[in-house]
Amino acid sequence: MPCVRDESRPPHRAGEPVRGGIPEHGRVPRYYEVKASLVALVEELGEGASLPPERELAERYGVSRVTLRQAVGELVLEGRLQRRQGSRSVVAPPKLVQPLALVSYTEGVRSRGLRPSRLLVTSEVVAADPELAADLRIEAGADVLHIERVLMADGERIGLKSTYLPAARFPGLPAEFEPDSSLYAFLGERYGVVFAEARERVETVLSTPREALLLGTNPSLPMMLIHRVSQGADGLPIERVRSLFRGDRFSFEAHLRAD
Repeated sequence: MPCVRDESRPPHRAGEPVRGGIPEHGRVPRYYEVKASLVALVEELGEGASLPPERELAERYGVSRVTLRQAVGELVLEGRLQRRQGSRSVVAPPKLVQPLALVSYTEGVRSRGLRPSRLLVTSEVVAADPELAADLRIEAGADVLHIERVLMADGERIGLKSTYLPAARFPGLPAEFEPDSSLYAFLGERYGVVFAEARERVETVLSTPREALLLGTNPSLPMMLIHRVSQGADGLPIERVRSLFRGDRFSFEAHLRAD
C-alpha cells in the first residue's frame, strides 16, 4: 500500500519527536504551542540565561499564566529549564550522559570533562535479608557493608547510590575507604578485585521525600533507577548497587551490536 502524505500537517523533520507532538485529530493543545515557542527561545538564550518574567511571556504568547506554567513545567521536567529562587527559570546545561557499561561513576563523569565528587550519607554493617543474600551468594543474616553516597558532578547533586558488599570478603574496608573516592579503584588496589560482568535493570521512578531532600529536588521529578549486581573474573558477586539519578540532569547511552 503506497504511503500518502497528509498535507494538513507540517512536515516532520529528522530528529524531532514523531509528528512534532501533534495528535492524530490535528488539534494542538495551546500549552504545547507555547512550549514549542519556549524551546526556540531557550535555544536562542543559551545556558544559564533567565527566562523573561512570567507576565511578559504570558502576554507575548497570548495565554493565561496557568497555560504558561504548564509549558514551563514540562520543560523543567525534561531538563531544559531549571527553577531558581524567586520563581525564576533559567536555561539548564546539557544533561550528563553516562555510558551503560561496566565503568565506575568516576570514569563516566571524567570522560565528560566534569569533576566527580561524593558526599557520604551512610556507612554501616547490616544483616543480609534472603534476597540480598541470594544476590551476593552469602548466607542470609551474614554481615553486609552498606555505603550510601550522594553523587555530584562539578558540585551539583545528580544521584544517590547505595552499595552492598559482603563484609567477610572486604575486611577493614569501612576504616580504610575514603568515601569521596572511587570505590571501584579502591577495591582493585586494596583487594585485587577485577570487575568482569554485571547484570543491570533500569526503570523510571519518583523519589521518596528523603531521597528528594538528599538530592535537593522536587519529589515529583522523574528519576532513573538502576539496579546492578556485579561479578568478578572468578564468577563471584562483588556488589549489589541501587543507583538513583535525576531524570532532568542525567541520561544513559549504550553501544549495541549483534552477537
